[in-house]
Amino acid sequence: MIFSETILAGAYRVEIDRYHDNRGHFARTFCADEFAAHGLKAVVAQGSISFNAKRGTLRGMHFQYPPATEAKYVRCTRGAAIDVIVDLRPESPTYLEHVAVNLSVDNGRGLYVPERFAHGFLTLTDNTELVYMISNYHSPGAEGGLRYDDPALGVAWPVPVQVTSERDTRWEAYSEIQIELKARMALRNGE
Repeated sequence: MIFSETILAGAYRVEIDRYHDNRGHFARTFCADEFAAHGLKAVVAQGSISFNAKRGTLRGMHFQYPPATEAKYVRCTRGAAIDVIVDLRPESPTYLEHVAVNLSVDNGRGLYVPERFAHGFLTLTDNTELVYMISNYHSPGAEGGLRYDDPALGVAWPVPVQVTSERDTRWEAYSEIQIELKARMALRNGE
């Protein structure tokens, strides 16, 4: 695997290194030792799959508050999507900045999303499927989100949003929650 750190410290694009032969190709998509060698959380507490029937389906921008934060490793196993992450670490010089990464079955790319980041994606094709490896168990009482179209995030989605959940349209604007968000996402002693 080939790890490339994004402009957001600790967030990595992970390219697969395909070995081709007359049968097709083989590639490793995860190795705990290689992730740990890059300082990434290599613990997998649960795995999830997201199937999306329609192009223009948006899921996000989701996150978990401490102490229930989650690191995620996301890959596209069918179709294509733009995956967007937002740095929510108040002490970070890239606080509130985002990165967009094209994930597709063709490019085989993965995205490592550190703890205390918001995450979402928009499908670029019908019948798109993403697979997540997550470092912590989901804690419904610790979940949070930001509106995908919040001007404070400045995300330029490449295709119109056609489908999303009611919950994802009800997240409050960053300007309404910024003080609470920074306070709750701040590092505590011993973290």
